[in-house]
Amino acid sequence: MRHFPTLEESIEHLRTIQIRGVVVNVPPTSLRVPVMAPVVFEPIGPRTLLGEAPHWDHKAQLLYYVDILKSTVYRFNPKNKELTSVKIDGGLVSLVIPIEDKKNQFIITVGRNLSILTWDGKSDTPTKVEHLHTVDTEEEKADFSVFNDGKVDPTGRLWAGTRTTLGEDDFARHKPGVGSLYSFTKGQQPIKHLTGLKISNGLAWSKDLKTMYHIDTDDNKVHAFDFDPVKGKIANQRTAFDFTENNIKGFPDGMTIDTEDKLWVACFGGGQVIRIDPTSGKLLSSLAIPANNVTSATFGGPQLDELYVTTATAFIKASEEDLKNKPDLGKTFRVTGVGAKGFQNHYATDLLSE
Repeated sequence: MRHFPTLEESIEHLRTIQIRGVVVNVPPTSLRVPVMAPVVFEPIGPRTLLGEAPHWDHKAQLLYYVDILKSTVYRFNPKNKELTSVKIDGGLVSLVIPIEDKKNQFIITVGRNLSILTWDGKSDTPTKVEHLHTVDTEEEKADFSVFNDGKVDPTGRLWAGTRTTLGEDDFARHKPGVGSLYSFTKGQQPIKHLTGLKISNGLAWSKDLKTMYHIDTDDNKVHAFDFDPVKGKIANQRTAFDFTENNIKGFPDGMTIDTEDKLWVACFGGGQVIRIDPTSGKLLSSLAIPANNVTSATFGGPQLDELYVTTATAFIKASEEDLKNKPDLGKTFRVTGVGAKGFQNHYATDLLSE
């Protein structure tokens, strides 16, 4: 007699993902109903100390990301699996964004400097690195501050925040009150929008451009602001989602937004990316990641229905044996079957050119 699965068996079947062909059980909160395909993880590149800032170049169909603590920029081509990298001297590199209509030019950060990188995407050394602006120049900040996360808004304006440099070996030692959030426009000095931050992190904008979302990792919340896309101003800060109230494991780090205006937030120390409704403040689902320190995520692929997720090994209290037995810790992942689509990442414009 043919066996028809029970409801419990069907649910158990849906609670699986595939990692390198191995089926792994995941929490029920990872479910998205209906499930059309299994969630599949493809590890990319080498283990990073602090992988961050994934940026999908939709025109070229390439992924860029960085290892902050190695001051290295990576480029991944999913078609032929080619991975190239370039080491940048002079400071920690926390983001990389291609400049629109400028071949082989990128906005990067180097320490407290906002810079233009010229790189052919193949060589292991840059053609040129040109510094544009230096931030947090106050004496009490200069020795403790460094750029962290940043993104370009839908109008082409760059937003980037800073954090303390203390605590590279201990997450809890980050110095409070040092970080700020800036925006950058051609012909103007950097505009400081927020101060007193500990770790300025993820950014995203709503589909109607009326709301900007920002994370200060230390306060364990995702904040929302009224956003003026013409003037580039933010106002009316409020809590969109509270990690503590929702008992979320880990700290909020980088994030992205999908076409339904739902946020996907990387949970550092939580081994997951959560999908939240920033309007209601509710948790919608959780995607388990095969690495503990999840740092950021962005949508990519030809249909923008793949999720690229960066992770880190920094701050992991693990032995060499543990790291050996878990080869995917610190890897970047191409995740398919997530059941959502995102928007194209925005390019930096020549607004930052001299």
